[in-house]
Amino acid sequence: MSYAIDLSGRVALVTGASSGLGAQFARTLAQAGAAVVLAGRRTDRLKELRADIEGHGGDAHVVNLDVTDVNSIQAAVAHAETEVGTLDILVNNSGVSTTQKLLDVEPQDYDFIFDTNVRGAFFVAQEVGRRMVARSRGAAPGTFTGGRIVNIASMAGLRVLSQIGVYAMSKASVIHMTRAMALEWGKFGINVNAICPGYIDTEINHHHWKTESGQKLVQMLPRKRVGQPKDLDTTLLMLCANESHFINGAVIQADDGFGI
Repeated sequence: MSYAIDLSGRVALVTGASSGLGAQFARTLAQAGAAVVLAGRRTDRLKELRADIEGHGGDAHVVNLDVTDVNSIQAAVAHAETEVGTLDILVNNSGVSTTQKLLDVEPQDYDFIFDTNVRGAFFVAQEVGRRMVARSRGAAPGTFTGGRIVNIASMAGLRVLSQIGVYAMSKASVIHMTRAMALEWGKFGINVNAICPGYIDTEINHHHWKTESGQKLVQMLPRKRVGQPKDLDTTLLMLCANESHFINGAVIQADDGFGI
């Protein structure tokens, strides 16, 4: 006997889908049967990803989204629902970072991180959450209501790491935001959870693991390795599944034991 997570008939919005974890999340949800809305600023990259997903038999759509602009958020969500249908899943993935000592952080550096990682994540979730709540309140008996919101935090939100202190602060905020949303929206059948990835090899940091400092860091990790984006697939699918209705407000460490 086998067990499969089937997301057929569900619509998922993935922010920051143009590369890295966001692109992998989109592919994974599409493979599970969801219609995936790819959101981000680099629409040329999103269109390439859409072609890749469609080439493998998936259903993908592209919307332009700048999470630092509330008007852009509202327009992107409205566009997604007009083109594809009501949103059942949100993967709140957009994020940025800088590498600095705290004494070197300028106001613009702080705003750059918090505007995307906290303010942007909040207002994306709020816009999608409003629609999920409205659907739940007005639904006919027996129809699907609620939804799944997965906020992508970081192990840095649970364990402060040197030279990315402001990033760690922002991801700690995302963790607390997740719990607050789970508390308020759970009664509407909306499950809000967070994934805290450890060190993952993506195109943004791939070069770092080949450097001397990168190799020193790898040797400090419990199993002396970094993860691959696909290593988060099962965690994501579990939290997005129709069957995950009893998981709400969870903060899941997917870090290969780094947080122990």
